[in-house]
Amino acid sequence: MPGALLDTTMDQLRTLLTVHETRSALRAARALGREQSSVQKQLDTLNRNFQELCGEALVVKQGRGKDVLFTPTGESLVELARETLAEWLDGIHECRRKLGTTVTVGTTRYMLDTLAKAWHHVADEFRERDVDLKVVHIRTKDIWTKLETREVDVVCGSVVTRAGQGWERPEFDVIEWRRGGLALLTNLPETVVGERVRVPQLRSVPLVVPGAGLIAEFLRGWFGPDYRQGLDIAAEIDEIQYGISLLRSNLVQGAMIVTSGLGVVASNNELREGGGLRVVELSDDSLERLVGVFARTDELSKHPADHPLNLLWSAFKAEAPRP
Repeated sequence: MPGALLDTTMDQLRTLLTVHETRSALRAARALGREQSSVQKQLDTLNRNFQELCGEALVVKQGRGKDVLFTPTGESLVELARETLAEWLDGIHECRRKLGTTVTVGTTRYMLDTLAKAWHHVADEFRERDVDLKVVHIRTKDIWTKLETREVDVVCGSVVTRAGQGWERPEFDVIEWRRGGLALLTNLPETVVGERVRVPQLRSVPLVVPGAGLIAEFLRGWFGPDYRQGLDIAAEIDEIQYGISLLRSNLVQGAMIVTSGLGVVASNNELREGGGLRVVELSDDSLERLVGVFARTDELSKHPADHPLNLLWSAFKAEAPRP
């Protein structure tokens, strides 16, 4: 291999990516906690080496105070650097996973208590064996992707499943915590939306809906992938708290689909930001919400019972509600 390529370090690649993101050696230096001269020296080295390798520098200065310009070769090498570092990191995580020195758990916001309960069962042993528990925030829409790509070993969250049916995805093991339905929070009068609404009636109700996540999955299951075209979407939101505040402000007249658990909290006047909103039962016989813990079946089966992943899985089972 060319010496100029062998002289390229991962630290230089990280610097290149940081300069690409910040568009400035000075801003990159601040992000990396370094002197600007150090960052500039690495850029000069990369430019010199890849001028020799490819016939074109990677980064071009455009004058004092102006953003740097990446050449076509520079843009290509930035993508290659990003992929290279990601592949190395994935490989290291996989090695640590096989040795049982790292267990990565993805959890939604509302499932942190579930993980905390299971953690008490294994905390001492994990510390004695120097096993690192990594906890990452995960959104409902990303659950299957994160498991399939092995970015996480276990997920604590909620998914949509067919009502009254057993588990239908054999490639994943599941520990069921509970199953439940949905409800509506609304500022509409009872003359418009009664105390109970069936799913088909949602077509005539102005809805405040999220762009992605669990509720969006329900809407796709009920009305198909183009559900927005057949519904009266009064507003789209990114987070539930904003939707509640929007309805409470009366800037929008409509209803928001929420989990039945949140509906109970609201009906008990325990939802501070939801004061003044009415809770309506949403009746559905086709889909339901499954709250649980998920892992890849092949990942659990290929390790012995005392592997940290299986120990944590057993801890979740110990804490799972009894049928």
